[in-house]
Amino acid sequence: MPDWKKLIEGKIALALKAKTSGFSLSKSSDDARVPAGQKWLTNFPVLDLGVRPTVNTMNWKLRINGLVNHEINLDWITFRNLPQMFDTSDFHCVTRWSQLDMNWQGASARKLIMQADPKPEAKYVTLHGYDGYTTNLPLEALLDDDVIVAQRVLGKSLTAEHGGPARIIVPKRYA
Repeated sequence: MPDWKKLIEGKIALALKAKTSGFSLSKSSDDARVPAGQKWLTNFPVLDLGVRPTVNTMNWKLRINGLVNHEINLDWITFRNLPQMFDTSDFHCVTRWSQLDMNWQGASARKLIMQADPKPEAKYVTLHGYDGYTTNLPLEALLDDDVIVAQRVLGKSLTAEHGGPARIIVPKRYA
């Protein structure tokens, strides 16, 4: 089965699970930080589309290429040895739940991007995941000082079900 079919089936299954488990989205939270339509949770749920690639840190790579003057290629050990930053931010998942005050640890996306030295015509960035997922953002959004390529959350290494071993966190947009 093609990966796109797995994604669609996963999304349908997730919606059915939410509907049958009484996952109500109609009541707004009393906390103004929780957007309308989001459910405030205090755990870090596993709600994905069912595609979880096995990513071996021995083969893991972070690559910044395209409209840059210096292509960046980092293996896991090099990435882990980068200066670490910490960020506490609210997580608003596209599957309509929010968790507040999540503590993230990882490398500054801005510092990584600046090492690559984007060309003046670079305006957007396409992010690629090991599961085949892609998204794009304005370059400017990734240069915010709180954007992090996280490898730890809530004091623990990121697990595969939460996007590990590393994932980008863009607090002002989405996680």
